[in-house]
Amino acid sequence: MNVTDAGCSPPSAEYQYHLFPVVYILALVVGLPGNLAALFVFTFKITPRTAFSVFISNLALADILILCTLPFRIHYHLNRDDWVFGDIACRITGVLFYSNIYMSICLMTCICVDRYMATVHPHAYQRQRRPWCSLAVCVALWCVAGVAMLVFVVLGPLETNVNQSGGRSCFENLSKQEWDTRLKVYSLLSLILFSLLPSVIILVCYPLAVRRISMIRTNTAQRAVRVIYTILAITLLCFLPNHLVSLLHLLQRMDIIKSCSSANRIFEARRVTMALVTLNTCLDPVLYYVTTSHFKWRRLKMTWLCGRVQRS
Repeated sequence: MNVTDAGCSPPSAEYQYHLFPVVYILALVVGLPGNLAALFVFTFKITPRTAFSVFISNLALADILILCTLPFRIHYHLNRDDWVFGDIACRITGVLFYSNIYMSICLMTCICVDRYMATVHPHAYQRQRRPWCSLAVCVALWCVAGVAMLVFVVLGPLETNVNQSGGRSCFENLSKQEWDTRLKVYSLLSLILFSLLPSVIILVCYPLAVRRISMIRTNTAQRAVRVIYTILAITLLCFLPNHLVSLLHLLQRMDIIKSCSSANRIFEARRVTMALVTLNTCLDPVLYYVTTSHFKWRRLKMTWLCGRVQRS
C-alpha cells in the first residue's frame, strides 16, 4: 500500500506502467502452472500425508490466491493506474494480494522449522509429525489472515482519490487521515509480526541450522539443506527488500523521515520491491521441486504425456 503525505507528492515513476505488467504476466505464466501442479501433487499424490506436505499445499494455495488478483492489477497499471472495476473489487483483490504475501513468508518459516525438527530432532519430530498439527497451524494462520482481510474490507472504500494521471487509485495514494485512522496499527503489526520476525528467523536461525544439518550424512538431511537454502534465496531476493523498504515507509509515515526527497526515493523503491515480492510465486515451484524425490515429478510428467498420446 502506498500512502502519500500532504506535503510531498510522489514522482510520476513512468516505468511502473511497464514494470508491473511485465512482472505480473511473467508470474502468471510461470507461477500459476507450477503452483497448480504443486497443489495437486502435494494434496493428492504424496501419501501418506505429512506435516510437511500440508505446509507446502498451503503455500501453493497462498501463491495461487495472489496470482488470481494479478489480471486486475495488470489492467490497472496498463491503464496508467486507473481502477475501473469498482470499490468492492478493489478491496477484495487488494487484501487478497497483501495478506497472502504475509501468508507466504509465514508458511516458508513453518517449512524451515519443520525441516530443522525432522533432521536435527527426529525423535521429537516423530511424536509431532502428524498432519493435524501442521493443519492446525495453517488453519490458525488462515483465520488470522481472514479476520484481518474482513476487518479491512468492511472498514470502507479503498478506491479513493484521483491520482496524478487523472484516474482512480486502488489501495495506494491513501490520505493522511486514512493512515492515522485505519492503516497505522495494521501496518505496524503486519511489518513486525508477519514480515520482519519471520525474516529474522529464516535469515539468522536457519544458516545455523544448516551447519548442524550438514554434519548429518543422510538423504533427508541433504534435502533439508536444499530446502533451507532455497527459502533463504527466495527471502533474500523477494521478501527482504520489500520488508526493509516497508520499514522505511513506516518511519516516513510516522514523521521520523521528513525529507521529501527521501520520501520520493522510498516511493520509487516500493514500486520495485513490490514487483520483486510477486516473483516469489515463480520461485516457489523451485522449492516444491527440491523438497521431493525427483522421480515423483518425472512419474507425474510421464503420466500426463501418456494420457496425451492416448487421446491423440
